[in-house]
Amino acid sequence: MPAPQLEEIGVDILTTIDKRHTAQSEQADPRQEKNAAGGYTFTVDDWALVHRFLTLGTDGGTYYTLAADLTKDNAAVVLKAAATDPVELVRRIVDVSMNGRAPKQNPALFALAVASASENVDGRRAALAALPQVARTGTHLFLFAKYVEQFRGWGPALVKGVARWYTNKPVDRLAYQAVKYRQREGWTHRDLLRLSHPKAGSDERGALFDYIARGLPEVRPEWAAELPPIVQDFEDAQRAVQYETWAEIIGRGNGVTWEMLPDAALGHAAVWEALLEQGIPQTALMRQLPRLTRLGLTTGRVGAQIAGQLSDADLLQRGRVHPINVLVAQRTYASGHSARGESTWTPTPQISDALDAAFYNAYASVQPSGKRTLLALDISGSMSAAISGMPLTCREAAAALAMVTAATEADHQIVGFTGEHAYRTVQGIFGVQRRGYIASTSLTPLDISPRRRLDDICNYTAGLPMGATDCALPMVWALKNRVEIDTFHIYTDNETWFGDIHPHQALREYRDKMGIPARLVVVAMTGTRRTIADPTDPGQLDVSGFDSAVPNLIADFSRGDI
Repeated sequence: MPAPQLEEIGVDILTTIDKRHTAQSEQADPRQEKNAAGGYTFTVDDWALVHRFLTLGTDGGTYYTLAADLTKDNAAVVLKAAATDPVELVRRIVDVSMNGRAPKQNPALFALAVASASENVDGRRAALAALPQVARTGTHLFLFAKYVEQFRGWGPALVKGVARWYTNKPVDRLAYQAVKYRQREGWTHRDLLRLSHPKAGSDERGALFDYIARGLPEVRPEWAAELPPIVQDFEDAQRAVQYETWAEIIGRGNGVTWEMLPDAALGHAAVWEALLEQGIPQTALMRQLPRLTRLGLTTGRVGAQIAGQLSDADLLQRGRVHPINVLVAQRTYASGHSARGESTWTPTPQISDALDAAFYNAYASVQPSGKRTLLALDISGSMSAAISGMPLTCREAAAALAMVTAATEADHQIVGFTGEHAYRTVQGIFGVQRRGYIASTSLTPLDISPRRRLDDICNYTAGLPMGATDCALPMVWALKNRVEIDTFHIYTDNETWFGDIHPHQALREYRDKMGIPARLVVVAMTGTRRTIADPTDPGQLDVSGFDSAVPNLIADFSRGDI
């Protein structure tokens, strides 16, 4: 027997056409496109996608998209920008890189390599002129050299650009780079000197070039005395066999770092005490915390010194330490084992606490907006994907990022999308029971606050039941419960697909029925082109979650300053 039609059971067929409440599996606006999860979302413009690429990267892909496919999509946009406006592309690369707005330099160096191969002369010149600003270390330069050969050959402009990297630095700083970063990515400084053949311009620089190209025994006798002191320190360290000698070399104060020492030196606590006394850069210090812990240096006086340096806001800002890198260090250190389990240690509480403080201090001072704020964390299955090849998932990073705003805004609430996916017997239409795959989702207040440690928060959110992705839930929930909200923050991968209303429609309905001109901030956790924010609504803002400038940007937007 055929099933009755809607009109036969008293349903007005015209009520099924509703452009203000559209299921997310259907297109609500001609500008929307289907996302990887099957729902419909808006797309960001090319420059927004370039920014996501620069700050989020593509390593590891997303829950739905392979890294190779995501990289291909992002690379196509970078190539397009290099073809249409390479000077603007370079300006954006420099801004992100110089201000420490991204956790990794790889995307910026890749984009700079693309720009350096632009057919536009001004674009090529701008890219190569910016090389010293973006490739600030020898490692960066080697990575750029690897990328650039994917797009062009070693023509005169590239030769001059790389040569300037070697000639514009003070000789002492160049010597530091030469002995600290000796080879990476299949390149050495000798290789790049051979390709760029820079003009020394002075005996001191000529001596250093000679040393890089031929080694100390082959340096011309008349130039040997011109070598910077750090070169002799490096050579002395390679010949030394006792920890007292290594400590003495470090104590000379010429800037010897752990990378300049032989492996045998790094197993001695006295060597590390000498390095700490001279000063270890913030990022290097974070990476060496497991070793320092195993050597017994994270307790007592030295431990207090390390903890104080780790959380020093000025040092974090001057070192361009990205907050996400601090979060990764905190999560790794608190776990007590390396990502591959190759080494273990017992975390020291004061170091874990210092890393927690460092995460917040790595952001520039944020002025609170004073607005009623709802922080909504997408913790659905797709948010379990790792971010940019880091030992950190989207849901863990989202929880930590939300804490920055929570620590700033006094009037805030934190909720998460939770639920389940299961096979169940359900009551179908006309009373027919069937076995089906049911996805559910709901909004749950989360028991997290800035008073809890970040590793504890991440572990807590990782254990919450995953629901289907419905990014309209925060507005639907707030309207249903008559909760007064000025700004909704949604931390998501934008792969929404489940709900009966699109997020931008839910926001409009909330505004209309509550009489509040509420704003929506969408914090993107992946480098795709998707967004739930309506690009034409000035009350909706789409930002990249890994941009270190985001907390201040969100606060300004919430206040209505932008």
